[in-house]
Amino acid sequence: MSLLSRLSGETSTPNNHQDAGSGILRTTPTPVKRVPTPIQPTGTDTYQDLKNRVQAKLLSTLDPSMDVTKVAEVRRTIQELFEQILNEENIVLSRPERARMYEQIVAEILGFGPLQPLLEDDTITEIMVNGARNIYVERRGKIQRVPLSFEDNEHVMRIIERIVAPLGRRVDESSPYVDARLPDGSRVNIVIPPISLVGPVITIRKFARNPITVDQLIQFGSITPEAIQFLDACVKARINIVISGGTGSGKTTLLNVLSGFIPPDERIITIENAAELQLRQEHVVTLESRPPNIEGRGEITIRQLVINALRMRPDRIIVGEIRDEAALDMLQAMNTGHDGSMTTCHSNSPRDTLARIETMTMMAGMDLPSRAIREQIASAIDLVVHQERMRDGTRKVVSISEITGMEGEVITMTDLFVFEQTGYENGKVVGRLRPTGLRPKFMEKIESAGIHLPPSIFGMMERRR
Repeated sequence: MSLLSRLSGETSTPNNHQDAGSGILRTTPTPVKRVPTPIQPTGTDTYQDLKNRVQAKLLSTLDPSMDVTKVAEVRRTIQELFEQILNEENIVLSRPERARMYEQIVAEILGFGPLQPLLEDDTITEIMVNGARNIYVERRGKIQRVPLSFEDNEHVMRIIERIVAPLGRRVDESSPYVDARLPDGSRVNIVIPPISLVGPVITIRKFARNPITVDQLIQFGSITPEAIQFLDACVKARINIVISGGTGSGKTTLLNVLSGFIPPDERIITIENAAELQLRQEHVVTLESRPPNIEGRGEITIRQLVINALRMRPDRIIVGEIRDEAALDMLQAMNTGHDGSMTTCHSNSPRDTLARIETMTMMAGMDLPSRAIREQIASAIDLVVHQERMRDGTRKVVSISEITGMEGEVITMTDLFVFEQTGYENGKVVGRLRPTGLRPKFMEKIESAGIHLPPSIFGMMERRR
């Protein structure tokens, strides 16, 4: 990718002036040779004014055909030109200001502008941009405002274009919201005017550079070793699992962890709206849905991908999230020999999960009776793992429930593990995920896979005492 195409949002519109505040290059309707404009420092220059003008001159000096994918080489070139410009224009900056200005200019050219330092901060798990002037982050489960901002809404839109363009997606007035992802897999949602009244809104769910491990989940108190041992056995024994919970409760993180238990000799098909799962197995095929083009054609839905995945000889089908009529095809896949499939679903409780899946199945428009749908759910899904985001910001598995069948018109469930909160101390929720003392009905399936779990995992020894 050339520098010119990288900055296409900044160079394609003819203008009669140079917008120093945004780094827009001077262009005219007919190609002309760009001549760097000398910077005239004045006593009233603010840091931002100076940075904008240095950035504008640096952009006008850089070779537009430079390949920005060679990051190290481009950074060296930018640094040389940056130092040269400061020396030529007799601009005196302290060492911290000089380093800060350089990194900000690099972020504008190679990264995502003001968002770049936030993306590189491993303590931040979520970034929320509410228009040009308001940027919030989530650290350790708490939301706080940061002293950063964009220059204006046009600046935000240029960064948005930089996010969605490599994915072949678009966002404009006719399609004012989009799901996307960053190169590291972090999930991005974008909403722009006219449906957003505060300007362009960006929400980024960051993914850790190194995926969270089982040991870290246990260390964070999200789940217990006993529950992990049980879920490990369930995945290896090809039990169909739905991970449920609210927004930001950690469903995708847990799905990533559980997918790590899948044996390496199995063929896995993943289906997502924006590819964010980070599976470590070798034989993985990743499918991603596609929105319609500007003419309203070419859309590829999750449902179509699930149907197509059945023809791809999968051992496992993993759907990032079920949110519509694709639920019907997911149930069909689970019921037609594709055991061990996994997906996530937004809901408030395990019981609500079943109700939501039933409602989404009805959205397929097949006019199926409720009992037939419930029988499909009871037959297809073996286990519901429910997560919650607690009041202290931590994410915890609060229940692991088995689907045991039907009684009349009702799907029956049995809680195998339940989170018991014992207190709230020093701003932290105190409790533990405890076994209920009941063994799952599918225990024979686990044992037939050659896996033998000790009775203590289910709390049966404690129950006898």
